[in-house]
Amino acid sequence: MLTTPTNATGPTTPDIELILINIYGQDKPGVTAALTEVLARYDAQILDIGQADIHHTLALGILFRTDSERSGEILKELLFKSYELGTKIRFSPVAIDEYAEWVGMQGKNRWIITLLGRKVTAQQIADVTKIVSEQGLNIDSIQRLTGRMPLNADEQPLSKSCVEFSVRGTPKDKSQMQRQFMDLATRLDFDISLQEDNMYRRCRRLICFDMDSTLIRTEVIDELADRAGVGDKVREITERAMRGEIDFNESFTERVALLKGLDESVMREIAENLPVTEGVERMMTVLKRAGYKTAILSGGFTYFGKHLKERFGFDYVYANELEIEGGKLTGRYVGEIVNGQRKAELLRLLAQFENVDIAQTIAVGDGANDLPMLTTAGLGIAFHAKPKVKANAGQSLSTIGIDGVLYFLGFKDSYLSDAHR
Repeated sequence: MLTTPTNATGPTTPDIELILINIYGQDKPGVTAALTEVLARYDAQILDIGQADIHHTLALGILFRTDSERSGEILKELLFKSYELGTKIRFSPVAIDEYAEWVGMQGKNRWIITLLGRKVTAQQIADVTKIVSEQGLNIDSIQRLTGRMPLNADEQPLSKSCVEFSVRGTPKDKSQMQRQFMDLATRLDFDISLQEDNMYRRCRRLICFDMDSTLIRTEVIDELADRAGVGDKVREITERAMRGEIDFNESFTERVALLKGLDESVMREIAENLPVTEGVERMMTVLKRAGYKTAILSGGFTYFGKHLKERFGFDYVYANELEIEGGKLTGRYVGEIVNGQRKAELLRLLAQFENVDIAQTIAVGDGANDLPMLTTAGLGIAFHAKPKVKANAGQSLSTIGIDGVLYFLGFKDSYLSDAHR
């Protein structure tokens, strides 16, 4: 209790009391209204309130302030009202200094940790929260972003499960925590994202994608090479380039040269049958509905990027232009090569053109030549990426389709369903 001093001749000022009530029971309409009406009649000040509903079971907490003259009546009425509602109630006094310390924590850094996969297990949550605790962070809230999991989820190959943690404090070693999360995600087969919960996270506006092996499940240059009969040669160069073992510009020039003489009609046939990555249509529907600007920044070819632009509504496409003469590829390209550095430059230029702070941008890609834009963007996501890329990217998405990006942005399944109406 906190006693407010008064003069010796004046009336005694009532002591201030802080009381936390926890209500449990079957969730039904009117519970919160009935209990807060009791507090309102006694002019109690609500300092904090939170509620969760798990399988129709309510967990409601209210921290309120009152004076000692009224507290007894308030608690008695709350007890009777809880009995009428068929819920259980528990009262806990809160010390003034404890509350003051809690208020002081409100200025601390806040972080969002997102766990995502085909399913989220108790072991994954246990190991992640252990790291959170070791880093000196406190969990404020936990919410599920995906819909309720059916019992036969293991039999549904495209199922998704996502849990988001809001935590508070300053990590002892943020880089170490990030590495621990990524190692854990690889070992336990799930995805994880760590983001500072600031104004930029809540107002992302521009998202840029690599194309080959990101928006589509293939490398188009390999498809072209197969038609030209040089698939093995080109694929070997592609793999070395994606692993960062050879210079991208050199490898690009070598691969394009091997396509000389290929008929233009082959490009049309490949474009019409591109194997689109799981979740692209769902993701683009939501991003467009939410007002995001979207771009394809690809080391592949504009012919195929424009096909995706028309099909899914991307706002921009920047890629490489193959030279065609007499209906056949010449083995040369036109203009500047879109390599890793060029992707990062294009990201910055698009942000300036759209009047978007670079911290409000997102980049998604899988290869070594995507790293410059992944590290330039406010949020860089390695998608089904090579080991080198995952090791250097801030976030990784490997267990589900590309629409998993939406959960890293904080979208819930309920919002995503609304976007399809």
